[in-house]
Amino acid sequence: MSVDTIIENLKSLDTGSLVDRVESRLIELLQEKKMQVGDSIPKEIELAEVLGVSRTVIREALLRLRMMGLIETKKKKGTVITSPDLFGIIGKSLNPHVLDQDTLMDIFEIRLVLEIGMADFIFQRITPDDLRELKKIVSHEPKVTDSHLFNIEHEIAFHGKLYEITRNKAMRKFQKMLLPVFDYVHKSGLLKKQVHLKTFVSHKGLVEILEKGTPEQFRNAMRMHLENHFDRIFN
Repeated sequence: MSVDTIIENLKSLDTGSLVDRVESRLIELLQEKKMQVGDSIPKEIELAEVLGVSRTVIREALLRLRMMGLIETKKKKGTVITSPDLFGIIGKSLNPHVLDQDTLMDIFEIRLVLEIGMADFIFQRITPDDLRELKKIVSHEPKVTDSHLFNIEHEIAFHGKLYEITRNKAMRKFQKMLLPVFDYVHKSGLLKKQVHLKTFVSHKGLVEILEKGTPEQFRNAMRMHLENHFDRIFN
């Protein structure tokens, strides 16, 4: 390797490290100034002077913030603070085919925890119309669902409605991203243990508890509904 090549590599490393530091410092500055969504940030030349770096470095750091959804450029206002679309950003990288096995298993387990933990929100916010729709959904499911481990179409229809009932937009978006990963893990062989199918609390059983039971009963029932998945992780 020639001397010139080594020098160029060192410059590249130094510039990259500098952009990292400027990116972090810019975020700190936005926090220190207590800037809100819609506020305009200083121009590149002003930031370069304050931070003592070139406009090229500032431009690269701002590009990173823009990619994270923290800033955007608007006509007449210049560059402004934005509220990032967190789930849009996560969704772009939440492809089960490019995630490592540990991450896939972690996501698989997150979904199990969410399903059990949202009982109180559902009971507080469910309406008679919601209940009628859930009954309609389960009426179209075959009886085999009482002992069937996983069917992506049934899961999307039923569990998607449960997330809708929580009225929590973040959870609804997250659920749409989790289901494909959940399905992938189920089919991929990452869960090495054999499937021991058994009768468990079905979707129909969960609806009956929503109509006549309590949040605690629903939590326990949801745990039993997901029993086969827990068995494959722990037993």
